[in-house]
Amino acid sequence: MRKNIPPSLPILIFLCAAATVSRIDAQSCSPSGRITGKKPPPGECNTGNDSECCVQGQHYTTYKCSPRVTARTKAILTLNGFGPGADGGGPSECDGHFHSDDTPVVALSTGWFNNLRRCFKNITIYGNGRRVKAMVVDECDSTVGCDSEHDYQPPCRNNIVDASRAVWKALGVPKDDWGLLDIFWSD
Repeated sequence: MRKNIPPSLPILIFLCAAATVSRIDAQSCSPSGRITGKKPPPGECNTGNDSECCVQGQHYTTYKCSPRVTARTKAILTLNGFGPGADGGGPSECDGHFHSDDTPVVALSTGWFNNLRRCFKNITIYGNGRRVKAMVVDECDSTVGCDSEHDYQPPCRNNIVDASRAVWKALGVPKDDWGLLDIFWSD
């Protein structure tokens, strides 16, 4: 004997499943630890592009993951120099080379960088009512920081797209507003 299923039951089941997946997704990227800041040696922390230096005794959260990548992944766009002596530190992780500020390149937070798997792939960045393609060439390390290898800067947050000046220009953001911008990106 078949029982009548109320029309609202499938909708209720779908909503419960969606809420569960959302909770699991949100919990899937928890902090992995923290590091304690050390005072940088004099002249050792490059503060170009509004970069901050580690503060002695301050605790910084670290992440081995980033939020899930979707068709419109929410992120924060930051400004980074990819050339020699710039605030990005050393050569890019993907190729061991420096890159021009006039080239649309980015560094992604550790989880999104995915152990070099996004190297040389183009992503599309949506912000300020525009979009631009940029090549992934580096990692914005979310697992370590406050050391010479990372220019005595704190670990990257887990939702960062660190972009060259060319990306900011292509998005039409006025130069005075460069630094932080809420964006979406996709592969």
